[in-house]
Amino acid sequence: MKQDWKPGTLIYPLPAVMVTCGSNEEEYNIITIAWTGTLCTNPPMCYISVRPERHSYGIIKKNMEFVINLTTEDLAYATDWCGVRSGKDYNKFKEMKLTPDKSTFVSAPGIKEAPLSIECRVKEIVSLGSHDMFIADVVNVRADENAMNQETGKFELAETHPLVYLHGNYFGLGDKKGKFGWSVEKKKTK
Repeated sequence: MKQDWKPGTLIYPLPAVMVTCGSNEEEYNIITIAWTGTLCTNPPMCYISVRPERHSYGIIKKNMEFVINLTTEDLAYATDWCGVRSGKDYNKFKEMKLTPDKSTFVSAPGIKEAPLSIECRVKEIVSLGSHDMFIADVVNVRADENAMNQETGKFELAETHPLVYLHGNYFGLGDKKGKFGWSVEKKKTK
């Protein structure tokens, strides 16, 4: 039997990402976001949703660029810390000993320690209520060469031990249960 609850946002787990913004070192900031995702494959588009009162909101709105940095279990402490501290009061890169990594197509830096940095240019801002959604074009993706399979050339994201956010808690991923399309694959016959 199921209970009825008031409407809420219980679509979990979500990626726990660190979004970087700013056009120069004095302005650089990191905000932890879980309200993020893919919007379109072709052209590649994604979004982040940010509360207008957050310090990063004004920086992103002014520059119309940001970088989504995927996080790992090793970055869990920094991911949480950057989400509960304000860039008005702290230099989050210095405090968490993270390295700004020059982006290729946007002025905002990536995070060198992140396995994947997704450079984004804001296309539209939609006010939704508690959060505004920044809809963005993905203009570049920077992948850590250490996560590349040297034999296949494939980026092995699962091997980086991604971090996810689940209803107020952070988790690593469990064991692989299948792959896309495995439920309909033809079985090999002997």
